[in-house]
Amino acid sequence: MKRLFLLLAAAFLLPVLSAAQTADEIVAKALAARGGIPKIKAVQSQRISGSISFGPEVSGPFQVELSRPGKLHMEITLPQGKVVRVYDGKGNGWVILPFGENRGAQPMSDEDIKNINEESDFDGPFVDAKEKGNTVELTGKEDIDGKPAYRLKLTMKNGNVRDYWVDASSYLLLKWQGTRKQDDKDITVESTFKDYRDVNGLKFAFTIETGLPGGPAMQRIVLEKIEIDPKIAAARFAKPAEPGDAAKSPSN
Repeated sequence: MKRLFLLLAAAFLLPVLSAAQTADEIVAKALAARGGIPKIKAVQSQRISGSISFGPEVSGPFQVELSRPGKLHMEITLPQGKVVRVYDGKGNGWVILPFGENRGAQPMSDEDIKNINEESDFDGPFVDAKEKGNTVELTGKEDIDGKPAYRLKLTMKNGNVRDYWVDASSYLLLKWQGTRKQDDKDITVESTFKDYRDVNGLKFAFTIETGLPGGPAMQRIVLEKIEIDPKIAAARFAKPAEPGDAAKSPSN
């Protein structure tokens, strides 16, 4: 009887233990599929260039520069003008928008700072997840565009919850889902990742589409070039110059 009880107990506990181990295994394989933690951590800076579209009439080229620790400089050139977002990695960020009454460099909102902290971490939330205070759970297995995928629930230290779908064959990321603030409301958005290519031994998705779950893509990013460890001047991560400053010349 005692042996039977132990066997039954083991049978009930095994799925729980396996689920926890499997989540860790999937994360490890996903990071290996990207190129491996040593290569990911060895990268000190990135420059990403391509095009972004917010619809048939609003699109243009963009460039993002990233540098450790957590620095970001982004420029998007739209028909209305240039959008600039800069974060110094120390809690200070600025935005320049080509529309509205005030077109100078404005401080980022608290919500922007929270989001850009995630954007500027080009290692991603799964690298050193425990050290960052993130927890990962395996919540199931689903088909994404006909591909079996593991669904991982990531709970970040700040309380934000994200879902990630990892290809069960290649272990590359297929889809991400989370919430974003819009007009003081939390809305659910998702991004799909396609056209993976190798750059210096690391895998990057060269097409990223974002929209509402079940709806058409509202934003489409197509990468053209990724530079690993380019030299980026420190001034790129400081408060940006006001629009028009570069065009001013000393008077004679």
